[in-house]
Amino acid sequence: MSYIIGITMGDPCGVGPEITVRAVAEMSEQDRGATRIYGNLKTLEAAREIVGVSLDLAPLVIDIEIEGAPLPWGELSKEAGDAAFRFIDRAVQDAMSGEIGCIVTAPINKEALNLAGHHYDGHTGMLRHLTNSSAAYMLLASERLKVIHVSTHVALQEAIRRSTTERVLATIRAGDAHLKRIGYENPRIAVAGINPHCGENGLFGTEDDDQIVPAVVAARAEGVQVEGPISADTVFHRAYTGAFDLVVAQYHDQGHIPIKLVAFDTAVNVSVELPIDRTSVDHGTAFDIAGKGIANHGNMNSAIAYARKLAGGKNNQGEAV
Repeated sequence: MSYIIGITMGDPCGVGPEITVRAVAEMSEQDRGATRIYGNLKTLEAAREIVGVSLDLAPLVIDIEIEGAPLPWGELSKEAGDAAFRFIDRAVQDAMSGEIGCIVTAPINKEALNLAGHHYDGHTGMLRHLTNSSAAYMLLASERLKVIHVSTHVALQEAIRRSTTERVLATIRAGDAHLKRIGYENPRIAVAGINPHCGENGLFGTEDDDQIVPAVVAARAEGVQVEGPISADTVFHRAYTGAFDLVVAQYHDQGHIPIKLVAFDTAVNVSVELPIDRTSVDHGTAFDIAGKGIANHGNMNSAIAYARKLAGGKNNQGEAV
């Protein structure tokens, strides 16, 4: 496995180029030597001037052309959406061939991506397609709370429909395998309920009893240390205070809200069950502050640190973010 990580710089009009440059500038020479940036050199050099660092970027950059670069900061652009796709596509090719060990993605803009004709709901769906994978799961990792999602970028009604026994069981398995990979010998997993109070014995719906309970029973039969369904209004607090290592969230906001409340600047988005490793910042393109040199790159540093552990094959419990 390659120890090199590849950072895709994200939407050229967003904060991705700035946080990428800041993060790379702070690296040790050794780490910088094990880093590639998939992006546009002219845009990255413009970002370098904005953030005020002196660093020769050319040796680090897999330079992918954008006509008219650098594009205006903070503007929605199909050209930027297409470029963001091409950065990721090239990085995936290199990851699949073993040239890099993990991809770290800066934020993309879904509207720009779709304007350019790349119809994905975000990074995870795109990566699943580019790697020809049947499934991929979004795991958000912070120091004291980790969450994996049964579904993400779909309407709430569709999310409830997708919380089938088979899908919940597959998500439990994926989370258990990932935590074991990063060093948890016997991960303690909690499964959040769908309905208030997990349906209160059918009073508020039967999905928890009909769909989630059988998945938990099946996972336990496989040796997974899992509990649930547990009411979502308590399970995240219990995990945050140490009762569980991972929570299985049934839909996007159920998992994202608690993570962003307790670790907004440090949580890492990890794609699980792909044939390649990928981590990401857990924030958007922030067009409102792009080009101003004020974007916080702490989240990018966390994503890079997690990526190095995956690329390096480290597996000591507690080391992962």
